[in-house]
Amino acid sequence: MTLFGALGFTTPWLLLGLLALPVLWILLRAVPPAPVRRLFPGVVLLLGLKDEEQVSDRTPWWLLLLRMLAVAAVIVGLAGPILNPEEDNAAVGDRPLLVVMDASWASAGDWRARETALDGLLSRAARDDRPVALLRLSAPEAATFQAAGALQQRLSGIRPEPWEPNAERMENAASLLPDGPFDTYWFSDGITREGRAPLLEALEGAGEVTVYESPQDLYALAPARFDGGNVALTLKRLRPGAAREVTVNADGRDPAGNPATLASLPMRFEDGAVLAEGELSLPAELRARVDRFEVAGSSSAGALTLSDDSLRRREVALIAGTENREGLELLSPLHYLHRALEPTADLLDGGLPDVLPANPDVIVLADVATLGGEAEEVRDWVENGGMLLRFAGPRLAGSDISRDEEDPLLPVRLRAGGRSVGGAMSWGEPKTLAPFDAESPFFGLEIRDDVTVTAQVMAQPDPSLASRVIAQLTDGTPLVTRKRLGQGQVVLFHVTANAEWSSLPLSGLFVQMLERLAVSSMPAQPEIEELEGTTWEPQLVLDGFGDLRDAGTLPGVAGEALVSEPLGPDLRPGLYAGEDRSLARNVVTADTELRPMVWPDRITVEGLAAPDEEPLAGWLIALALLMLFADILASLALTGRLRGAQTGPVAGALLAAALMLPGAADAQQDRSATGETENFAIDATAEMTLAHVLTGNAEIDEIAQAGLRGLSDTLYFRTSVEPGAPIGVDLERDELAFFPMLYWPVTPDQPTPSQEAYAKLNEYIRSGGMILFDTRDADIAGYGASSPNGRKLQELAAPLDVPPLEPVPQDHVLTRTFYLLQDFPGRYAGRDIWVEAAPADAELVEGMPFRNLNDNVTPVVIGGNDWASAWATAENGQPLLPMGRGFSGERQREIAFRFGVNLVMHVLTGNYKSDQVHVPALLDRLGQ
Repeated sequence: MTLFGALGFTTPWLLLGLLALPVLWILLRAVPPAPVRRLFPGVVLLLGLKDEEQVSDRTPWWLLLLRMLAVAAVIVGLAGPILNPEEDNAAVGDRPLLVVMDASWASAGDWRARETALDGLLSRAARDDRPVALLRLSAPEAATFQAAGALQQRLSGIRPEPWEPNAERMENAASLLPDGPFDTYWFSDGITREGRAPLLEALEGAGEVTVYESPQDLYALAPARFDGGNVALTLKRLRPGAAREVTVNADGRDPAGNPATLASLPMRFEDGAVLAEGELSLPAELRARVDRFEVAGSSSAGALTLSDDSLRRREVALIAGTENREGLELLSPLHYLHRALEPTADLLDGGLPDVLPANPDVIVLADVATLGGEAEEVRDWVENGGMLLRFAGPRLAGSDISRDEEDPLLPVRLRAGGRSVGGAMSWGEPKTLAPFDAESPFFGLEIRDDVTVTAQVMAQPDPSLASRVIAQLTDGTPLVTRKRLGQGQVVLFHVTANAEWSSLPLSGLFVQMLERLAVSSMPAQPEIEELEGTTWEPQLVLDGFGDLRDAGTLPGVAGEALVSEPLGPDLRPGLYAGEDRSLARNVVTADTELRPMVWPDRITVEGLAAPDEEPLAGWLIALALLMLFADILASLALTGRLRGAQTGPVAGALLAAALMLPGAADAQQDRSATGETENFAIDATAEMTLAHVLTGNAEIDEIAQAGLRGLSDTLYFRTSVEPGAPIGVDLERDELAFFPMLYWPVTPDQPTPSQEAYAKLNEYIRSGGMILFDTRDADIAGYGASSPNGRKLQELAAPLDVPPLEPVPQDHVLTRTFYLLQDFPGRYAGRDIWVEAAPADAELVEGMPFRNLNDNVTPVVIGGNDWASAWATAENGQPLLPMGRGFSGERQREIAFRFGVNLVMHVLTGNYKSDQVHVPALLDRLGQ
């Protein structure tokens, strides 16, 4: 490409044709030759007569200039002019090109912009016949130079990883660099990391280096934590800037089990600050439903944090075996338990019949000997995962429970009476606690000398006793015992819950022991020592865009590695399940520090916000055609042929020719689509017409128009349906009843319709119309609110009278209205589509392969596969946008067209195909 300032030419040698313009000027002036003047005597008789029609004997200079400009416009247009050509330092030369990408979670927020920039980079390399290699620092592999076109076909498979390129990975990448000289484009995520300097030095040793960094704000959300009973959140940003408010959403499941935003918290960055903090007050029931906190409008794994058991305060039921003595609160069996658990747990008071229906996480029995008729219910509750925490006391010591045979709701057999030490009637000094064994959940807790025991209930010797002791006194007698019961556990403190038998409830050790037993909320981050020897199974894992996916067959992770090892292919961010709790490993931690990368002055750093390349050839060719039409009009005027009755036919012919210019038909269609002509109703109803909702985004609306045009052509050639030209509708002004189907592409910034527009939409879907919602994000998002488009869809669809939805079942009529289909791809084939749910009583009819479904057309179809881009064709019928590679891509486009045909046939015929299946059974019943 040859550059002239901000203007470039792909085939500059065609500009040599401008040198022929002076020769053309001379030829036009000389041919035909000027008339020769001869004096004829008879002309004297004509003197005084007026010639009504005068013809110039030569071409006027201004008409010649118009023709010269038209020819010049054609020549320049054919030379391929491009405004704002994307050229840079590294593009100069003919050396191979290495594309380096951080491809981390910090790149995911503007990944589409990076893909567009990379696509343009590869297009320029292909024009210059430069080989290209790709090196991703988050997952380095040997870089091999190949044709730019081959790499361009694999763009859709390049995705950011949910971890970052650490020093080890960058060192590995430096060892994998190709041999020989080459230039480098480095798509950086803008974060300072160890290992960048040595890698940059190695790249500079091979050739020119150009760095691309996005100017977009980068946010990172630290894990949520408890603070004073509220959920505390800390939001970080990469670069200090002006004051700004950012919204963080708490997402989870609503009572019906559907994904929803349960709460929102505005967080404000002060001017120049890089940290914003806030607290969210949530009821326990709502807090238990939250599974993630994320920055609104962001699509990065670092802009969200998963919640696990550490955020959920447990419900603890406290039950005492004796009544409180008035005025003696310190002697109450539950006083110290209340003080220890109130800050971190939700407490329930009452009897067993009252608390069991509430299904608490923990039931604490303080000196309760017998449970009466509720014993079986309590046992079932424990076996289903509950924790029964019991404290000894005079009642338990004086009862006959668990003497000869072990009681299911006690971990060990007990001796009659109890043991008293260190008192006036005792035989020894108060006993202290022995250090906790490595197998004990209390291992590592500090034991103070002032914690003493003066009385306890004794455990009878038993072969299983040693394995059930998790705390003991210095003389070896058990202090705390535990046993598993089904999925739950039973724990017994062999002392009272108040200070009558020991000073344990007066110490901080008492609170720590309760925390270790998970009686209150789980600890936010377990210590490595606690996790040694454990294995954690991945349940859900995050991708770079922050979407949760099933972990599938990923192997388990060692407990110590889960909290200490860096993220990578063998340890992905997500939710991990252990023996009795779940633990989230997030991309961003409380210690994560975001620092912007400062590149050396010698490195050229460019942003992704540069003006886009704009080809000018089409505009110049159109300008040349307009000038030629002006030349025709001027020539007709000079010859006197635009007068009288001839004016109308000539003007009509020129107008018809003008409408054939590129864009004229679309402009005429747009006037109809916006209701600016009085014939809108006639245009919409003269033939069956498909329509799309105008979003206000010119590019999206043009693709929707082209997509429905391609689908209409397919219907015309393959079916008996003969659609008219598709129309774009304005929901505020246009009537919707004329159209059987509306295609609604969803964009994050499109305006929300008014109440009047929603009234029309609800009436439209109630009267049999169908809306196809397309979020166009199946390449980066799952179904739901995990992308900006998905969240906008929730906002747009909230006021609509939409019935319950379900993924398209295998026997839905959409799978067979015209073609037999199993998949419904568009430009992407990333996820299911959703339709009206079948009736609950829909059953198979005997002898028939399909269920007896209702006869209604589903009022909405929701998906994100970008069908309009797959259907889009130019006026000549050629596809406008690429899809996949080779035959597989064209096969996907064909299936997309077949889905479109099935969709329109479903709208026009309802469940006709399903009804046809039942015809043999109906005829048999009628005896025919």
